[in-house]
Amino acid sequence: MRKAMLAAAMVLALMAPSFAQAPQGTPVNVRGKIVKVSGQMLTVKTREGQTVTITLAPNAPVRTLVRKKLSDIHDGDYIASTSMHGKDGKLHALEIHFLPPVVPELQMPYDLHPDSVMTNAHVSGVAKMKGGTDLSLTYKGTATDIVVDPKTVIVAFADGAMSDLKPGKAVMLRATKAADGAITANNVTVEKNGVKPPM
Repeated sequence: MRKAMLAAAMVLALMAPSFAQAPQGTPVNVRGKIVKVSGQMLTVKTREGQTVTITLAPNAPVRTLVRKKLSDIHDGDYIASTSMHGKDGKLHALEIHFLPPVVPELQMPYDLHPDSVMTNAHVSGVAKMKGGTDLSLTYKGTATDIVVDPKTVIVAFADGAMSDLKPGKAVMLRATKAADGAITANNVTVEKNGVKPPM
């Protein structure tokens, strides 16, 4: 399970083609709120309650998010979804975000919540159903369905700037932790206009 989660983190570190190659170490996802910004040093209080300092790579892309609607998802779109199995046995989407084509197709365990699953796939069908909408997805020739309901958060990435990194803002970083404990990242997604990183 741990190997699969680390593999997912490494794959998801490829979210934008402009990202530099990640340094050697253990891939980690850092989620929390900014405490302090000093140059390329970002201090974050994580959702687990720890305070960590992350060194951003020079010219690290800063991304923000914009809200999207289910009606913005069409056949052929390439999306990522973090989902949980419901009582009906189906995958129910917690969040959906649009992906660039550089990101590999996959479905594997993810660390947003215990037992959550990340699926990177192309939309092959959209159908209304009782209690929500069924998205038919295809990844690596494998078909799967994900249920989208009114609580599902749908977002798309937008360009941000270092000036968007402010204390109190929610952030999500796909980072690397070295053997000595130092954490580095070549990307950061930050809250803007009330839209927080849901992934």
